[in-house]
Amino acid sequence: MLINNSIAKHLSHIASWLAIGLTCLFISGCAVGPNYVKPDSKSPANWHSPLPNSLNSGSQSLATWWQTLEDPLLTSLIERTVAGNLDLKKARAKVREARARRGLSQTDLFPTLTANASNLHSETKQNNPQNIGTRAGNTTQTRDLYSAGFDAGWELDIFGGVRRSIEAADADLQANQEALRDVLVSLLAETALNYVEVRSSQNQLAVAESNLAIQQETYTLTQFRYQAGLSDDLAVQQAKANLENTRSQIPSLRSTLTAAQNRLAVLTGETPGALEKELAEPKPMPLPAPEIPVGVPAETLRQRPDVRQAERQLAAQTARIGVATAELYPKISLSGSIGIEASSFGNLFSEYTRTLSYGPRITWKIFDAGAVRRNMEAQSAVRDQSLYQYGSKILIALEETENALTAYANEQIRQQALMAAAQAATAAADLSQKKYEAGLVDFQVVLDSQRSLLSAQNQLAQSQGSVVKNLITLYKALGGGWTALAPEEKQ
Repeated sequence: MLINNSIAKHLSHIASWLAIGLTCLFISGCAVGPNYVKPDSKSPANWHSPLPNSLNSGSQSLATWWQTLEDPLLTSLIERTVAGNLDLKKARAKVREARARRGLSQTDLFPTLTANASNLHSETKQNNPQNIGTRAGNTTQTRDLYSAGFDAGWELDIFGGVRRSIEAADADLQANQEALRDVLVSLLAETALNYVEVRSSQNQLAVAESNLAIQQETYTLTQFRYQAGLSDDLAVQQAKANLENTRSQIPSLRSTLTAAQNRLAVLTGETPGALEKELAEPKPMPLPAPEIPVGVPAETLRQRPDVRQAERQLAAQTARIGVATAELYPKISLSGSIGIEASSFGNLFSEYTRTLSYGPRITWKIFDAGAVRRNMEAQSAVRDQSLYQYGSKILIALEETENALTAYANEQIRQQALMAAAQAATAAADLSQKKYEAGLVDFQVVLDSQRSLLSAQNQLAQSQGSVVKNLITLYKALGGGWTALAPEEKQ
């Protein structure tokens, strides 16, 4: 009965300390350090570059921009990139790591309970001076001590250091989620850009091979005329030089085509060359949609994952100032242990000695040569760096979008002029060839017209690819693509 009363008394003391700890914990509603306030992005009301007719300031979703190009193979490559790209898998693993670390920081709010058991064996030898040299001169005593018990501890987060660390971990998790989305935006754009590069290279190859066939006919014609005495050897050599110059462009175009095919394979998680057969057949260039939604600058900044990531990193670093500040204040913890001891394992639960200890503990860094305050200053400086980084990301986002808007609009104008130039060059080449065959013009006229034709058609093929590439770059600058493929993850 006395034992039970003693246990009840001890448990009553422990409960009292727990109650005091809980009261302190709930009373301390605020945490030390600055509270985070999201800075104003100060974005302009409208874009500086004028929007052409194909662009509008509507609010349509950019979630699946690649589907506006209406190319099933491109859509398939996008899906395979999302499923198999290794950089994207790495980014997802970082999100899982950040989530685990956030959960780890939360455990500091709760008490710890540790079970322990031990066996201590000791031997003591004693020498008897009266019996030196005999067996009776040495005696050995052995002793075994078996023990088992529980240790408990709880550091009260009165000044909010742990809560600030959890706040920082939450923001770190969100920043890693935004980093994942930023990787996704970049990969979608890179996949589409390399696909367009494949089609553009194939178009340029077709132009070069078509002109090569025309120039081969012209070279054969000059040989016949030379053999017939109707022209000199100069025309033959000029035609051959023009022919071989065009032929020399083909290997470079094939190298560019192969590099784009290999890059697409790696983006989808395949080995180089895996998509060569699938992409071997030339197909038309994907066409931009008639209208492309472009929101106001503020919408773009809210959409861009890299800007959102920088803002979350700023929030995390602000919370870390609170973690450092909490080191200025005392730490209060409750600890206790209960256990039993016996001289043999069999008596551990029958004949034993009970041990019990509990009570509060206060630690306070009274003197540390200013280390805590220096750490606070360092964390504040890092916070300022994060703030400037956030501002820099905003300016870069606006710059990239403005440049993409201008490039897309101007390339469309250039493409229209090149189409007219290519049509005129085709007509001029046909006319000069006929007049040369009739002996009405010099062969130099034919050479000039064929060179102009090759240049105009090649530039047009490049421009057709550049228009689509600039559109893809614009979608990337607007932060499109991640909302459909990387939805908000559970916190």
